Amino acid sequence: MSDRETLLSFGFAPERVDWALKATSNAGLQPALDHLEQHQDDPVPDLTAVIPGKGAAQPEDDDEDDEATAIAASTGAEAKSIKCSECGKIFKNTALANYHAEKSGHDQFEESTEEIKPLTEEEKKVKLQELRERMAEKRKVKDKVDAEDQRKNEDIRRKAGRDAGYIKEELRAKETIKAAEQARRDKIEDAKAKAAVKAQIEADRRARAEKSAREKALREGKVYDAEAGAEHAAPAPAAASASASMGMKSKDYPETRLQIRLANGGPYTTTLSSDAPLSEVAEFIAAQNLAFDADRVTLSTHFPRKTFTQADMRRTLRELGLTPSAVLIAS
Repeated sequence: MSDRETLLSFGFAPERVDWALKATSNAGLQPALDHLEQHQDDPVPDLTAVIPGKGAAQPEDDDEDDEATAIAASTGAEAKSIKCSECGKIFKNTALANYHAEKSGHDQFEESTEEIKPLTEEEKKVKLQELRERMAEKRKVKDKVDAEDQRKNEDIRRKAGRDAGYIKEELRAKETIKAAEQARRDKIEDAKAKAAVKAQIEADRRARAEKSAREKALREGKVYDAEAGAEHAAPAPAAASASASMGMKSKDYPETRLQIRLANGGPYTTTLSSDAPLSEVAEFIAAQNLAFDADRVTLSTHFPRKTFTQADMRRTLRELGLTPSAVLIAS
């Protein structure tokens, strides 16, 4: 059985067997097996371009043959092998010696009369078994490395997935907080806009009331005091004027001046129509201080001591006896 047939019976691909035999210049079964083991993971090159190189036998030139012949003639013995002077190994021919030199780095060789017997079928089987065991061990190590790399890649992928999930959850939480803050700001802006509209309406109401009072005073020949919001007869004596002032009742005041004291801020002052409900005071406080809610603010007075209820919020300042001025406590 030829070396090629032997290698093919081992299960090697034909193209790799041809590559190994050509690269080693058909130096024998062992060099071919070594070549197959060393290049098992390398792609097979174009065999037409393969030139015997590293590990390959170099053509023996005529000078070497002449030298071997001369040495054999001078010693009277035929050279049957080549021996490595550094490690003592013997080789059947120059190709195997060159292969050993390339592989080991040894460069001291001599001819020997020792004859290398060809491998028996049993020795070939042993070497084949050793090669198979070495290759199986290499595959086992490679499979273990590949499995470890796959496990690490899977861990990286899972960690990336967890990080991405955490980032998405954090972004959702931030968006929720942002939306809540925006809703709070919108509510505050709505409250301010509502309070501004009501304040403008109240200012227009006071202006109309003042205009009506001034026109009424003119028709009756009286002088209208814009600061006091009262009418006085022009020629009336001082005593009559004083009597009129003393006799003026709370219902005669069109406006009410309020001072509002807060537990955590203020005080604030404002002037509202005496016919305005107490709820407008709560809305005014909520517009000035964001810590207060117009629907939950509690109003009270010290003198006399009184706490207004939700029902009182619908009553006017005049009905609650807060005209022409009052001090309120907000909490």
